[in-house]
Amino acid sequence: VPNQQILVNMVSRRVRQLTMGHRPLVEVLRTTLTSDIALMEIAQGKLTYEEVGAGHAKALLPFVDAPKKRAA
Repeated sequence: VPNQQILVNMVSRRVRQLTMGHRPLVEVLRTTLTSDIALMEIAQGKLTYEEVGAGHAKALLPFVDAPKKRAA
């Protein structure tokens, strides 16, 4: 990622997804922080971004199913 601000935006968006229940795209331990998971995914090329104009970027995240809620 050529720009620090793009990296920060990618990590924050992915952390939000992971916090909402999306599954990691890399193997991790249960104790791994969501920010570390996001950084590992970016470093391993699992996440990319595209420029959407005027220096702004949009993170391109592969579709990952959120876990289904269990009936009580």
